[in-house]
Amino acid sequence: MHPYEDATRPVDERVEDLLARMTPEEKAGQLFHSMLMMNADGTPVTETDGSTLPLTTPDLIEDRRLTHFNLLGTYGAREMALWHNAIQEMAAGTRLGIPVSLSTDPRHAFTDNIGASFNAGAFSAWPEALGLAAIGDPELVLAFADTVRREYLSVGFRTALHPQIDLATEPRWSRQSGTFGSDAKLTGELVRAYVRGLQGESLGKDSVAAMIKHFPGGGPQKDGEDPHFPHGKEQVYPGGMREHHLEPFRHAIAAGCSQMMPYYGQPIGTDWEEVGFGFNKGVITGLLREELGFAGIVCTDWGLLTDSTIFGEPHEARAWGVEHLSVAERTAKALDAGVDQFGGEQCPEVIVELMASGRISEARVDTSVRRLLREKFLLGLFDERRYVDPDEAAETVGRADFAAAGAAAQRRSLTVLTDGPLPLTGRPKLYVENVDPAVAAAYGEVVADPAAADLAVLRLRTPYEERPNLFESFFHSGSLAFAEPELSRVLGLLATVPTVVCVNLERPAVLPEIAERAAALIADFGASDEALLDVAFGRAKAEGRLPFELPRSMAAVEAARPDVPNDTADPVFPHGHGLAL
Repeated sequence: MHPYEDATRPVDERVEDLLARMTPEEKAGQLFHSMLMMNADGTPVTETDGSTLPLTTPDLIEDRRLTHFNLLGTYGAREMALWHNAIQEMAAGTRLGIPVSLSTDPRHAFTDNIGASFNAGAFSAWPEALGLAAIGDPELVLAFADTVRREYLSVGFRTALHPQIDLATEPRWSRQSGTFGSDAKLTGELVRAYVRGLQGESLGKDSVAAMIKHFPGGGPQKDGEDPHFPHGKEQVYPGGMREHHLEPFRHAIAAGCSQMMPYYGQPIGTDWEEVGFGFNKGVITGLLREELGFAGIVCTDWGLLTDSTIFGEPHEARAWGVEHLSVAERTAKALDAGVDQFGGEQCPEVIVELMASGRISEARVDTSVRRLLREKFLLGLFDERRYVDPDEAAETVGRADFAAAGAAAQRRSLTVLTDGPLPLTGRPKLYVENVDPAVAAAYGEVVADPAAADLAVLRLRTPYEERPNLFESFFHSGSLAFAEPELSRVLGLLATVPTVVCVNLERPAVLPEIAERAAALIADFGASDEALLDVAFGRAKAEGRLPFELPRSMAAVEAARPDVPNDTADPVFPHGHGLAL
């Protein structure tokens, strides 16, 4: 037994022993946090036609020596556990047997965006982070994160690529549903609870490491466009609120978060270098490391180096400000800036070449590898936590008490904006749209014609603009206003029958006409039809308060400053609005 394999030795001693045994190629492999998919039956993907990423599992683990992976897709709990064990077995067979660290984007709510999150599937279903913010209860967030931890542990996920603690200050920005809204103080309180629920008081064998994103706050995007895409690369601070966006990250660091992800954005008009945050030494080393004292792992957002294709379509560079640099030059600049790991990439040969040429010293690489290995040891991956029990995974994921807690949180998060006839009584004749008629039948007599109904229940989603790029179509951007002919159709229904309207607010919808004419208006941030109808009929209590304001017009949105919270003129509903029901 080598010293690094001896669980009785101190972690730092084990790290140094293993580091000393590693080749440049094995060290380089640690610096990449790539993506994997699995077969539905729980077996690893071992064959591909080579036209798309990710590459096969053996290629990444055995040939490229990678040991950090983000699982894409939704699968059964037992199958995920079987797959996890299979890739751990594959890793155990390599020269040094370094275990795999498996990560995931959020999996406990309703949004399904391959670039940001997956719907709950087998896991317990809770409201989106915005819904947790609408409730505003740190103890609930602690319980939620602890549930996430237990479900993740059972299938082998050891790094959560969340929480996302950007402030929702630009109403058009597409990533708001993953945030805790526009309030920096509340976000700070909730992220402390979230980190404690995932990691415990300190990182250990029962922890899931929290990767906080997106440093130093991705909310103030020019025109609300997202920096995954070239028309959204500029991050601006016309209101001078840069420090305000940093406040939640101070709380995350104080809570002991293990990892941090810089965003794609390119700061414009500040004293920072005008390059993407993943390449920005003043932000990563100067601000995050030196000023804020963060000593954990810094992992870039996905795909900064190689401009890979997504869904077979060319994807323009997300290396904003350094698009002209080669892959090797981008890699060296990010390492110089203080990055430890590259998300969504798998080109360790570039690191090897940089070390061989002397452009990057092996000592610099060792600094990052040391951090990455230390976390694996702390999480118990070299010892009792390398494998999981598929039977336990099947029993734990989506467990009845977890599901019940998530369902209760959905109901609490619903936000009553106008109450009109609520709560409803009796068994009215119901006309429903975007509501399961079989569910509605438990509350009233469902009819097909709104003119024959006593009441209608209509569920809507925040409007967005269609974008031609398939990947961008998952990121709902652009106008927040209901357009014709849909607006007239909705208003026609509201004129025909008293209507309870529920709008899913993944972004702040512009809906003054609907708010004025709906019999009652409810906001949801991820809730089932049962949750909505329970609240409407007084069987459950809605406690939500708006985590951001709802603007009166797109003109008001366009005139607002993107870094200033709740900055639109004369909003229809202000931040914090919500009626007790």
